[in-house]
Amino acid sequence: MADFEKVKDFLLEMGFAINHEESQEELVVIDDDERGIKNLIIDCEAPILILEQVIMPMPAGSSDFCKRLLQINRTLVHGAFVLNEEGTTLLFRDTLQLENLDRNELEGSIDALSLALAEYGSELVSFIRK
Repeated sequence: MADFEKVKDFLLEMGFAINHEESQEELVVIDDDERGIKNLIIDCEAPILILEQVIMPMPAGSSDFCKRLLQINRTLVHGAFVLNEEGTTLLFRDTLQLENLDRNELEGSIDALSLALAEYGSELVSFIRK
């Protein structure tokens, strides 16, 4: 079974609906409002699987915010909060090896995003309001 098909099967087994799919790019997008997941991109880029979700725009004067993000990253089980190449958008990103990927590993990565949003979401948003 191709890696892309295996990943899609895992997602469906976990109860996610695939909102968008680009078969040629081996990419899917999923949502789960209850978990705080919105437009989570899951991209097969052999030899890795990339999970990436936009969190929010970066606040102006964000040196304290960046420091706090690094502190938060230390507590995350999987993945990390990162900036896009332009430094204008905060993302959650995780990478997993496709070769021996199993459902539990993929589920753990998605759960880590959900947990991070539940634990730190209001704090992250507070930086925009300052």
